[in-house]
Amino acid sequence: MEPKRELTSVDLATLVRELGGYEGAKVDKAYLYGEDLVRLKMRDFDRGRIELIFEVGEIKRAHTVAPERVPDAPGRPPQFAMMLRNRLSGADFAGVEQFEFDRILEFTFERDDGTTRLIVELFGQGNVAVTNDEYEVIDCLETVRLKSRTVVPGSRYEFPESRTNPLSISRDGFDHEMDDSDTDVVRTLATQLNFGGLYAEELCTRAGVEKGLDIDDADEDVYDRIYEAIDRLAIDLRTGNVDPRIYLDVDEGGDGEESDDGQSDTGGGRVVDVTPFPLEEHAELPAEPYDSFLTALDEYFFRLELADEAEPETTSQRPDFESEIAKHERIIEQQQGAIEGFEREADSLRDQAELLYAEYGLVDEILTTIQTAREQDRSWDEIEERFAEGAQRGIGAAEAVVDVDGSEGTVTVEIDGERIDLVVGQGVEQNADRLYTEAKDVEEKKEGALAAIEDTRENLTDAKRRRDEWEADENEGGAGEHEGDEEETRDWLAEPSVPIRGNEPWFDRFRWFHTSDDYLVIGGRNADQNEELVKKYLEPGDKVLHTQAHGGPVTVLKATDPSEASSADIELPNSSIEEAAQFAVSYSSVWKDGRYAGDVYAVDSDQVSKTPESGEYLEKGGFAIRGDRTYYRDTPVGVAVGIQCEPYTRVIGGPLSAIEDRAETTIEIEPGRYAQADVAKRIYRRLRERFADESFVRKIASPDKIQHFMPPGGSRITDD
Repeated sequence: MEPKRELTSVDLATLVRELGGYEGAKVDKAYLYGEDLVRLKMRDFDRGRIELIFEVGEIKRAHTVAPERVPDAPGRPPQFAMMLRNRLSGADFAGVEQFEFDRILEFTFERDDGTTRLIVELFGQGNVAVTNDEYEVIDCLETVRLKSRTVVPGSRYEFPESRTNPLSISRDGFDHEMDDSDTDVVRTLATQLNFGGLYAEELCTRAGVEKGLDIDDADEDVYDRIYEAIDRLAIDLRTGNVDPRIYLDVDEGGDGEESDDGQSDTGGGRVVDVTPFPLEEHAELPAEPYDSFLTALDEYFFRLELADEAEPETTSQRPDFESEIAKHERIIEQQQGAIEGFEREADSLRDQAELLYAEYGLVDEILTTIQTAREQDRSWDEIEERFAEGAQRGIGAAEAVVDVDGSEGTVTVEIDGERIDLVVGQGVEQNADRLYTEAKDVEEKKEGALAAIEDTRENLTDAKRRRDEWEADENEGGAGEHEGDEEETRDWLAEPSVPIRGNEPWFDRFRWFHTSDDYLVIGGRNADQNEELVKKYLEPGDKVLHTQAHGGPVTVLKATDPSEASSADIELPNSSIEEAAQFAVSYSSVWKDGRYAGDVYAVDSDQVSKTPESGEYLEKGGFAIRGDRTYYRDTPVGVAVGIQCEPYTRVIGGPLSAIEDRAETTIEIEPGRYAQADVAKRIYRRLRERFADESFVRKIASPDKIQHFMPPGGSRITDD
């Protein structure tokens, strides 16, 4: 039996009640681990320290954690964590709700300066969206751009489409859902009633109904028993009548003796499920009772993580690449349909706007007639009747009116077979402008869908690549067998566990890379750092590079380390200067403007001064150059991001020629239309797929750390 890795809707209904007991707790600090685990450190007057976590990756959970089990804080808070701290520090936890019966939790935090909501999505790819009181998205772990809903910073958060809530459904509604099914009872409960597989089977067992019973053969008595079982479940959840259990899967021969710590010794069994109350479906499994569901969840996921770490990964069984590829192809087909739908909708809205201008006099007559009637206090029903009478007499303007909706203040007209909704309080031009704006909004949704389909195509390509690599390994002698054991270089990508060897050099807060000749290049991230580089770190022998275009970092090619004696006699190789030039142009406004090349000049350190010419003024970060400059014309932009495994484990970035031999694997990027944060997440996913030890990538290469090495402005992965 595979262990449970995602909480169910029933679990969340139980969680909401127990987490409600922490209302009034104050938030101290927020943390983000990798790209999918959020931790809130809180304190309560009665309970003391409270640790609340949300995980929305491969494991999807939300619960409190014993303080001694909290992971160490990341060294540098990523942007998302800093945003949470700014909004939540000192805020009161005001409550949590489950969205209908979906796997979505909405946490509310209140502070004098406003309300913040954390909407935790524990389904699909998982997500955490941070909104204000009006549900405007401040930031989110994953941007969502689908035909059905959009979750992006700056937009209003959109919940998924409503589904049936079986805990509050009426008997008539229950009968309707059951009658509307064309399958058996258990599948109907799982899908139509949204209980999922396990609880659908549990309800059938509790009701004494055969799971495979065809819905057409289910009579009134069957409906009565199932509805009664659902009602009892709903009452238990509403009243908090729970009795949590952790279930274990026992190896054959397990004796189930009790251990010294009072927990059941299951003879090698591992945790496989955690539930708010005992389940008849798990009657054959050993179970451990707990006083609260939150405590049970903490224990369950703690032991699951230990089991996952102890269990070696097996590579002998061939993954189901075909199913994965088929799924991605199916999603692409659906997304393509959505894109075509957006195109048709945008074209239709623009056509409607053009029709308004083409029939300006007719439309103006209709709108003016309604506006005048309303000024005379005529009712909407009376207005509609007048149009109907006019249509019978053959009046053209009245014949064009299809419907009048007083509740919305709109009138629907038909022009050349096209039905158009008009806002009565607006003129012809305003209605046309509104339609053009709506068309533009639809076009933006289409752009979002195009970005989403690129992600799916990327996943499809990766799935095919992994399939081809697996088949190639099999042809060479079987998956998991590797030749060349005598080679000294380790294949870190294939290592099941990569040791982490940290190192935070003095230059890490700047932009930096080492050239292929092993010289350090550092650049400023802002005016303050540009100022600091020139004043504090520029030494004899160094080269200073800058783009001819305005808006670029001060780039220093170091001849020596600050801890070494400086020397003006060192001759820096041309290859290093050219790589530094590419670095300078890539992190400048040239990239931000979407250009692929720019001019860069280089000077010696003694040509750079912070003293301006007489009558001139230098802004912060600026500097004066005296003497001749060496130009590198049409220097191409080029940045790659990769993971270094030796001698340190860390993310590195810079020109490909400089980092490709230092990194175990690299990904090139170029100027593009995708936001920096979105591309960083794509790079993260690709890197994680390339390493057998995915947890290693998560620990050292979060999207924020990757973003640290990316140029400002839009980007795209080069081989997309």
